[in-house]
Parts: sequence; structure tokens; C-alpha cells
Amino acid sequence: MKIGMNMLLWTPSVTEEYFPHFDTLKQIGYDGVEIPVFDTDVTHYKTVGKAIKDAGLACSVVSIIPDEAQNPISPNAEHRQGAIDYLCQIIDCCEAMDADVLCGPLYQPLGTFTGAGPTDEEKEHAVEVHRQVCVHAQNAGVEIAIESLNRFECYFLNTLDHAAAHARRVGHPALGVMYDTFHGNLEEKEPVGCITRNLDMIKHIHISASDRGTPGKGHVPWAETFAALRQGGYDRWLTIEAFGRSMPALAATTKVWRDLSVSPQEVCEVGFSTIKNGWDAAA
Repeated sequence: MKIGMNMLLWTPSVTEEYFPHFDTLKQIGYDGVEIPVFDTDVTHYKTVGKAIKDAGLACSVVSIIPDEAQNPISPNAEHRQGAIDYLCQIIDCCEAMDADVLCGPLYQPLGTFTGAGPTDEEKEHAVEVHRQVCVHAQNAGVEIAIESLNRFECYFLNTLDHAAAHARRVGHPALGVMYDTFHGNLEEKEPVGCITRNLDMIKHIHISASDRGTPGKGHVPWAETFAALRQGGYDRWLTIEAFGRSMPALAATTKVWRDLSVSPQEVCEVGFSTIKNGWDAAA
């Protein structure tokens, strides 16, 4: 098991001014960082990757679908090809940092709704797009973990069962799913049971409090969650995703209107202890 910290706690764009956080996280005990990648500047991410390695850390990557022109479930074939091209470029950025996992809701633009659930045609489009992207990912040594989001952010995949069913339809070893404890808290009838029945497809975990603040606080069933993962043989990233108000643009995107934790330092230190102690107790 590896413990990671998503850099969205500080910024949606990791530049040199944020590199000192890598050393701080290493000192706390983290194994790696998760880098948000919302552009396709491979040269920049080579620089980021070097800084991560110099700090003695590994990394994963989180990304999104930016707009309709790169929408995997669009009825427009040009937009679906745009999705393939975009996701392959994101994978190139992953490779530049030697990231092992690309995670996120990589199936539709966020906050876009049709007024209904996903159609069979949209499901077929997503399968076709992800099968092609998986070939590029496998060649780059990157695994993809599709994230289900709550119904207020998307409509295509809202539960872990939905995401796992999609990944099984794609049927490629490079594609699996990610479970996020925040979204699970909102959408899952069995926030622990859904983990147990989909362990074969889970490639990544986001550890996120029920209010997006400090992991260990709130009402996520941490002990049961860690037990389900460890006893089920999960041995991958447990990466904290928490948000704050330090970046106004990011706070607006993540709908953070109040302080969710005492400080980023609290998130890092208490969050690390929550994972480490919870994992040890689950043995």
C-alpha cells in the first residue's frame, strides 16, 4: 500500500513554487503525490516529474474531460475522436512523470446533464473510446482508474457498480475503477459492500472526508473501509483528496464556501495518520 496526497489541496496547476511541498510530504511519510493534469504540456510535466523523483516520491495523475469537444459519450464522432486524442495526450504527460495511474471521471464533462440517465448509445461510445485509449495507456505503462461521481456532478457513472460494469464492458487490462470515499458517502447504499464486490476492478482509491476536509473527521466508515480493502488484498494507492479556499478559482469549482479543515498542514498530518493507523489496525 502507498499513501499519496493530491496536490489539488494547494493548486490545480503544479509549478515550481509548489515543489517544496514534495519535501514536506516526504518528511511526513508520504510515498507520493497526485498531480492534477488539465493541459498537455509534456515538457512541463517532465520538469514536475524530476522534482517529484528528486524528493524521493512516486506519483499518480488525476484529470477530467474539459469540454464537449473532447466528450467520449458525444453523439458527434469528431468530439469522440477529440476525447481519444486528448486522453492520449494526458497519458503522455503521465509517462513524462513516470506516473503509474491516471484517475478521474474520464467519460464526460463535469456539470453537463441531459435530464436523463446514460443511454445505451452513450455507453457504447464510452466503451469504444476507452478501448482505444487503453492501448496507448498500456504501451506507456499507465493504468486508468475511472471514477464514479455523485449525481450533482455527472450523470454517466454515479456508483462504483456503474463504473465497474463499464470497465468490464471495455474489457482491457489497463482499465479499472477508482473508489472515492466522498462520492461513496453520497451515492452508495453500501459504502463498504460496494468495495468488497468490486475489488477485482479497483485500481485506485481516493481517501476523502464526507465534507472534503480532513480525513479522519466526518462520518466516512474509515475502519470498515480500510478493513475491506486490506483484507481483500488491495495493495495500491490510498491518496488523500481534500479541498480548501486558498485558491479562489479552485474553491469555486469544488464548491468550497467555508473552511473545511484547520489548515493544509492538518489535512496532511492527520490524514496521513488516519490512513497509516487505520491500515495497520485492519491487518
